Amino acid sequence: MRAFAFALGASLCVLSARADAFCGFYVGGAGAQMFNNATEVVLMRHGTTTVLSMQNNYQGPPDKFALVVPVPVVVKESQVKTLDRAIFDKVDTLGAPRLVEYWEQDPCYVAPPVEYAPMPEAMDDSAAGAEADNVAPRKDYHVKVEAKFSVGEYDIEVLSAEQSTGLDAWLRDHKYTIPANAEPLLRPYVEQGTKWFVAKVDPKKVKFENGMATLSPLRFYYDSPEFTLPIRLGLANSSGTQDLIVNILAPNEVRYEVANYPNVTIPTNLIVTDDVRTRFGEFYAALFDHVIDAVPHAVVTEYAWSAGSCDPCPGPTLDGNDLATLGSDIIASTYKDVNEYNFTLTRLHARYGKDLGNDLVFRAVDAIVGGRGIPDEHGVLPTTVDRDSSNNFQGRYVILHPWTGEIACASPQRGRWGGPPGNQIATQTQTAQNTAFVPRGNVQLASLLKTSVPQIGVLSSVGQTLPLGVRQPQGCGCQAARGGAAGVLGGVVIVGFLVLGGRRRRR
Repeated sequence: MRAFAFALGASLCVLSARADAFCGFYVGGAGAQMFNNATEVVLMRHGTTTVLSMQNNYQGPPDKFALVVPVPVVVKESQVKTLDRAIFDKVDTLGAPRLVEYWEQDPCYVAPPVEYAPMPEAMDDSAAGAEADNVAPRKDYHVKVEAKFSVGEYDIEVLSAEQSTGLDAWLRDHKYTIPANAEPLLRPYVEQGTKWFVAKVDPKKVKFENGMATLSPLRFYYDSPEFTLPIRLGLANSSGTQDLIVNILAPNEVRYEVANYPNVTIPTNLIVTDDVRTRFGEFYAALFDHVIDAVPHAVVTEYAWSAGSCDPCPGPTLDGNDLATLGSDIIASTYKDVNEYNFTLTRLHARYGKDLGNDLVFRAVDAIVGGRGIPDEHGVLPTTVDRDSSNNFQGRYVILHPWTGEIACASPQRGRWGGPPGNQIATQTQTAQNTAFVPRGNVQLASLLKTSVPQIGVLSSVGQTLPLGVRQPQGCGCQAARGGAAGVLGGVVIVGFLVLGGRRRRR
């Protein structure tokens, strides 16, 4: 995934401009601190099963890397694997807002009659764990190592803790350099009985690119009746505003939204000026900020569509192998009602600061449609978002090229739109990615629009039949919002923080 990066507070190591990972806080060894500005994760969810995939784009000394993720249950070795990094770029490109172009066709052109052959039938796309470590922890920690194993370049321990102060001390004494204010953030999760997935890197197994350690993405799965994302952990090393992109894959036509914050869809099918071609990232950031200003603390739906199709397609769709990589192998083998090739991708985007009060709680909701169609004879596109039986929603922005050639016929037909005329090659569909880091404040949104932004509407599931039952997670600190965003669902994804520390202390 390409949607985020980190600024390094000191020169301990060099991070790439893309630091794809997960919600959390980041610090450097010897007191050097990193700031988490943006996060993106891929979740696959059905029933009570969650598969979480995260890319750790840390590039620096591998013996300084550690990853701590709160999870609801003890994760075993058989539930953890490493992934190829390319899958994250593919997901991010597929769901990102896109810029397309239409050309007005020759008003005098008369198409010859076409005989349509019957459509062929659709073809099928398809052609346990480590035992607990029984080594007794120091009594003053009240921390137990529940499991210990290695996967790829990662040495993993799964911990349970009775006290947040003990967990804080255990991490520090085992050379995890965590922020001074970490303990209050750990406390609510320890009180819930949360387990802790802790991964360090074996430098002998690390791949190096340009002299820097590049780590493999991690995937693990678990069962839990709640579905939440504990983003409060990420506030520990926020330098101000953070971006969060959550990609959720679910079977059939199940779409997700948050249950405890307002939900809005990004305004779509807006006609923009030709200048947007070279400033699409800045344009989209300005539009997104406009939405958040109109509905503070909203979580913005940017995409909800079948993972196996798109229109237009900025890149390849997700095939059966991609879905299996991201968790359909687990979901389809666990639930017999699941077609392992039929998943919906929902992309949610939030931007928040330290005033955030609660973790995100997700719920399954009905399908929506919007951001489709071609311009009418007046060059107008529908900007509404409607409920539907299938998900076909995308953030789409359109440059129109009216006909400028000769009109030498008696009855010209204006307003027919399509591809570029003659031998002109259509430009590739652009996507708005890495928008957390594009310059802000340099463009006036109105100057890049040929149509007005419609009134920002808050999505409401009140009175709608939800595809899956909803349930309030216990003790998560989540509060249901009023007016359409109330209610909660089933299944929990809990994502954590990354810390940099010294080498593992020998026992």
